[in-house]
Amino acid sequence: MVVVREVLCKSALSKSRIYGVDYSVNPYLGCQHGCVYCYARFMTKYHSHRERWGEFVDVKINLPQILSRELPRAERGIVLLSSVTDPYQPVEEKYELTRKTLQRLLAYNFPVSVLTKSALVARDADLLSKFPECEVGLTITTLDEGVREGFEPHASGIRERLDALKTLSSHGVKTYAFLGPLLPFLIEDTLDDLAAGLEDAGVSRVLVDRLNIKYGNWDTVKELLVRKYPQLLHKYEAVLFNRSSYFEDLKEKIAKVLQSRGLSFSFCY
Repeated sequence: MVVVREVLCKSALSKSRIYGVDYSVNPYLGCQHGCVYCYARFMTKYHSHRERWGEFVDVKINLPQILSRELPRAERGIVLLSSVTDPYQPVEEKYELTRKTLQRLLAYNFPVSVLTKSALVARDADLLSKFPECEVGLTITTLDEGVREGFEPHASGIRERLDALKTLSSHGVKTYAFLGPLLPFLIEDTLDDLAAGLEDAGVSRVLVDRLNIKYGNWDTVKELLVRKYPQLLHKYEAVLFNRSSYFEDLKEKIAKVLQSRGLSFSFCY
């Protein structure tokens, strides 16, 4: 069960220190997707929640109105949706805060960048296609639904995400795939099929990152490994906490596969 609360926010548009974007807008605090590797769990330091990360969502019901006040005074820049939450998590279907945010950003001609794990983003293809500058990314970690259900239990299925990318691309929206975090020993067997799926989806580029252990996410990753992949626990510890060439070797394999499909790519590690 996820506890959903309606809250009021004092600001909507935040300066971003993420490379390539100027601002971020987070319509929600917390996330229903419950990804075990999520780095955004550090947000619990700034808010008093008894629930674990992934078990609560605060809905900033007045965010569109606040944004409408801020945009006329803000210098034009790229806005990321979102940096510490998923803008298209399930509650978005009811509250439509992300859609309302896009409407306001479009009215003031702000370029946007979207990153999500949800196929719901395809709902807004009509809006996203109107932006003169817009890019939408979907996170893809595996083609194995069993792996996806373990690490991203309440996010959209991978095929649904690929279909969403294809829909957006068909509407003229520039798209990319975020291949990450790379899950050690669980992605190698699907690389060829995954690259084929990305090519078919029409993405303009692929951004690749490794699994990083930070902000306390090892506890939840370890819990999953013990429960579902006990044979991998010591292997994860070896490549994550000791000197290892694993991720560098994997980088070479991924580069070769993506090159064979003519896909543009870059690595974050």
